[in-house]
Amino acid sequence: MKLTEIFKKNTYSLSFEVFPPKTSDLYDGVKCATEEIAKLSPAFMSVTYGAGGGTSKYTLDIAQKIREEWGVESLAHLTCVSSTRETVKERIADFKAAGIQNVMALRGDIPESMKNDDRSKWAYHHAVDLIRELKESGADFCIGGACYPEVHPESLSQKDDIKYLKEKVDAGCQFLTTQMFFDNNLLYNFLYKIREAGIEVPVIAGIMPITNAKQVERAINLSGSFMPQRFKSLVDKFGHDPEAMKQAGIAYATDQIIDLFANGVTNVHVYSMNKPDVAATIQGNLSAILGKNV
Repeated sequence: MKLTEIFKKNTYSLSFEVFPPKTSDLYDGVKCATEEIAKLSPAFMSVTYGAGGGTSKYTLDIAQKIREEWGVESLAHLTCVSSTRETVKERIADFKAAGIQNVMALRGDIPESMKNDDRSKWAYHHAVDLIRELKESGADFCIGGACYPEVHPESLSQKDDIKYLKEKVDAGCQFLTTQMFFDNNLLYNFLYKIREAGIEVPVIAGIMPITNAKQVERAINLSGSFMPQRFKSLVDKFGHDPEAMKQAGIAYATDQIIDLFANGVTNVHVYSMNKPDVAATIQGNLSAILGKNV
């Protein structure tokens, strides 16, 4: 099923993200965690893709298993950082042959080892180039893209950010998933601005449960996320106690999701970091709202 069909139902939905193993010896652990999350019967599950296709084999394999063996719709990521046109065309053909219907088209994070490379030689520079490639392939994919409620770290302004976002939608992007954010007001303001700019596709709110203090620094470095004082106080108070921090982080994420649902955002995607217990606890906290017995 294409994800746009799920979004049309206009009911509350919760989905989860998993990431494939970097090496074969880690595969069984990731597979087990993914299966446990799939047992929660989320609206869908997304599977990430390493820069330059580093985990592409596992991305496809896990996305297939989610859909065919575990009965949950999957969303396979595809990134264009350092990828050749030949590589991307091969991946598209593989997705099509495997029956993958939903693809998340991303530029991808640039690894430290590549930040000084000459990007002029890259086949693809932005996600919009990948979206066009997917559309031109003739495959009938439902294509998703990323958006940044707080402005992309490399953008000069939110106005520029929204202009490029409109280009992605005009090129064929059918839904958007946000980068993590910790203040819902940032999302509400962003949604107002993109609707005003004529971007009408569904927007899925991306929520990251911070379950250990080290994740805070990573979140800031990855996306420049604004940390509200309420959240900083939580980390200051409980960051030294792993179990307390985990519980507090899940509670904070749950509270964000409840507020989003209450304010008309119906679709939430949880960056669950391959942690079935975190996914299960959040879904359990929302069971009556979602209409699920867990």
